[in-house]
This record gives sequence, C-alpha cells and structure tokens, in this order.
Amino acid sequence: MLVNIYACLAGHVFSSLWVKMYYMSCCLVPGSSMAAEHGTLTDPTSSTFSFIDEDHTLANSVRFTLNQDPRVSFCGYSIPHPADAKVNIRVQTTGDPAREVMQDACQDLMLICQHVRSTFDKAVADFKMSQPMETMKIE
Repeated sequence: MLVNIYACLAGHVFSSLWVKMYYMSCCLVPGSSMAAEHGTLTDPTSSTFSFIDEDHTLANSVRFTLNQDPRVSFCGYSIPHPADAKVNIRVQTTGDPAREVMQDACQDLMLICQHVRSTFDKAVADFKMSQPMETMKIE
C-alpha cells in the first residue's frame, strides 16, 4: 500500500514538472501568457523571466539547473508577494543569450525529471517483483 502511494505521488510530481517544463521551454516566446521575458534590447545576456502560476518548487528546480550551466554567471529567483502565484527568475550569462540558456535549462530539467521518474518506476516494479504476493497488502 505504501509503495503504491509513493508511486502515485512521485508519478504526479514528476509528470506535473515535466509538463510544466515542456510548456515553459516552448512558451518562452513573446506574447506568451505563461512566461514573460523582461530584458533589454541592448544586452541579451541578462534577462528576468516571469512565470505565472508557479511557486518555489519549480523556481528552485530551474535555478539549480541554471546554476549547473557554465554559461551562467548569476541566477536567482524571487516571489514578489506571497499572495501572487508568480515567480521571477533572473539570469545573467557570460555571453550567450539568456533566453537560449533558459530554454536549455528547461530542457535539461525535463530530462532530469524523466530520468528520476523512470528510475523510480523501475525500483517500484523491482520491489513488487521481489516480494511474494502473500506478504504484500494490496487493497
């Protein structure tokens, strides 16, 4: 029973993150209602990205992934007000356009989520196969 609960919970979390990351990487275009880029036309290496209906879960994951990229010189996020479901992520790069670096980070995070999900699913399946059916309490 406990394994099934964890499997459902992990499946929901990773599926949800994967879907959000996919849409974020596709929606980093002008006029998007899910994400907006606030930057300057003269310096494409620094931008702030605003994501609507998001919180610390996604923002911290994106921040972590961005900080793993050697092209990023600074990355941080803030939530303007606790009552607003909005996250601002600031990215400064060493030379590449911040938009490209953000899209790459979103795609990398999608791959990480897919890997964690497949590893977890395999571990659950292996556990279920290793336990005799009599000892498992399936309701």
